[in-house]
Amino acid sequence: MCETKLSRTSEEYQRIMHILYFSRSRVGTTEDKEPFVPLGKQSLTVRLRLRLLALGLTVAAVVSGNPPRANAADLPENMKIKEATTVATVYAEGVQIYECKNGSDNRMSWQFREPLATLLQDGTTIGRHFAGPRWEFVDGSSIKADVSDQTPGATQNDIALLKLKVVEHRGDGVLSKVKAVQRLDTRGGVFFGACDQPGAMHLEPYSARYVFLN
Repeated sequence: MCETKLSRTSEEYQRIMHILYFSRSRVGTTEDKEPFVPLGKQSLTVRLRLRLLALGLTVAAVVSGNPPRANAADLPENMKIKEATTVATVYAEGVQIYECKNGSDNRMSWQFREPLATLLQDGTTIGRHFAGPRWEFVDGSSIKADVSDQTPGATQNDIALLKLKVVEHRGDGVLSKVKAVQRLDTRGGVFFGACDQPGAMHLEPYSARYVFLN
């Protein structure tokens, strides 16, 4: 588990984003694997570096099993998108971020905040997935989508399969004509329970396959 208290503008938070996005990237060269420029004066704490190292090992463990891919014919009816053409399929490795907050029952608990993942094709980084939810490719195209339906993951530890409708496009490229997204073959990502430090965050490793359709 990886827990720490972060804010979206903190150096540590942005460092996590940077490490997760570029750790498996083939976009940069060997010389520019660490182009991150800190926003503040403080350097990343040793404690958080160790947490990120542990997180990287955990992500590898989560995805190493290579769960079987779901065929379209095997999907529940509510997950199918009929008469659609696949534009691209990518594999995601990253985390589901949970924040310690007051719930509707006025008790502190871990609540989902946002995803953060690297998008891969044939082992090469081609984009990233982050809050919105949004998907962004290296060609400059990006989309935002809203969940239209969902069904439980394969186990209680796996986040739900999702069907999403695209509500916003940016840039020209592969994603510019995508109308719908499916999140399939999910593994990991579920985290819940009580907590006692408001604003603390927990990073839960997950993997999934995203299918972009027109």
